[in-house]
Amino acid sequence: MDSKAFSHRKSQVKLRLVAAGGAPLAGRDVMINQTRHEFLFGCGGFEAVDLAGGNPDGSPLEAGKAAFLRERLDKIFSLHNYATLPFYLGRYEKEEGKPDQRRTMAAAEYFAARNVTTKGHPLCWHTACADWLMNYDNKTILQKQIARIKRDVAAFKGSIDKWDVINEVVIMPIFDKYDNAITRVCKEIGRVGIIKEVFAAAREANPAATLVLNDFNVSIDYEILIDGCLQAGVPIDVIGIQSHQHQGYWGKEKLYEVLDRFSHFGVPLHFTENTLISGEIMPAHIEDLNDWQVGDWPSTPEGEERQARELLEMYEILFACPSVGAITTWSAADDGWLNAPGGFLHADNGVKPVYTALLNKVKGEWWTTLSLRSDNTGGISLEGFRGDYELICEGKKVPFTLDGKTERLELKLG
Repeated sequence: MDSKAFSHRKSQVKLRLVAAGGAPLAGRDVMINQTRHEFLFGCGGFEAVDLAGGNPDGSPLEAGKAAFLRERLDKIFSLHNYATLPFYLGRYEKEEGKPDQRRTMAAAEYFAARNVTTKGHPLCWHTACADWLMNYDNKTILQKQIARIKRDVAAFKGSIDKWDVINEVVIMPIFDKYDNAITRVCKEIGRVGIIKEVFAAAREANPAATLVLNDFNVSIDYEILIDGCLQAGVPIDVIGIQSHQHQGYWGKEKLYEVLDRFSHFGVPLHFTENTLISGEIMPAHIEDLNDWQVGDWPSTPEGEERQARELLEMYEILFACPSVGAITTWSAADDGWLNAPGGFLHADNGVKPVYTALLNKVKGEWWTTLSLRSDNTGGISLEGFRGDYELICEGKKVPFTLDGKTERLELKLG
């Protein structure tokens, strides 16, 4: 793809290099190194809950398992700057009043120390819902769901400020695979009704949070739901689009069509859950991906070449779209959801071709590293991909951010 397609991801800034006392530093050789993208390149980071938080009973992980998880996370988040952490109520709070807050907070802190942004997923969902909610009537279920949202969003404020507030609402009131508390409530108060309630709770708990409406359904039904929410004043900050492609790559035509339809709302788009398979494709007749349960789903050399090729094309299309602000690959490795070969790593943490190919894009072609020299006023003109940087001169480092809003920056050495 032509490099001009990504020009909106870049910015220009005029730097002025000065000494501690304010005198310009003329004729100085400097290195400009990007340290982080503004764009969110994400991956599931669930493993950090165990690595950073230990076992649920408070005991530390066995040393071998800890080393294995550390290797995995080090590889994945040397490439990615955005991690999704699990908040499924049925797992996060298996017993009412006993949330897994300590371990999840440790995971959030683990990522913060590595300059990785975190998102919580999800605050409300009919699947993986807590069984204990079924003991209550619909009014009480909603009250407890609202209380849960306020509690967790407030508790993680400053550590997690992005949330998939509610998940897969298009199907929620007609979901019939098993009875659950959230479907009951959604049937009673409607899709827009429940979305309005949970978004209001999340906004109250953290007014500055980024709130995401997330769904796998990319039909007109999702567009109608989004329009209804916006008309009702629901404060949707991001439209989340799931793209689990176990049954084959969407391809350029569908990607452009989805981007066109959902960009017209004027709300940022995040591709929140992306999967591309490096093995046999799931049969097309499977309606619910969860129904495809196989004991072994191997990655193949041919599949790995296909996965790398398709993922690069998809990322290039999404990175070129001004509406898109994040892409999250769902499973870091092949021992994730459905045991599908959809990771960047094999189950043993071995690197796949897709990992290297994307690393060469994100930290190579789409990365800014320059050697420059200040002019006689200490000035340096810089154009680069938006994000965080450091300037290195005479052994000293000065951090700065290229944000597309600031035209001039003064950097002091010493």
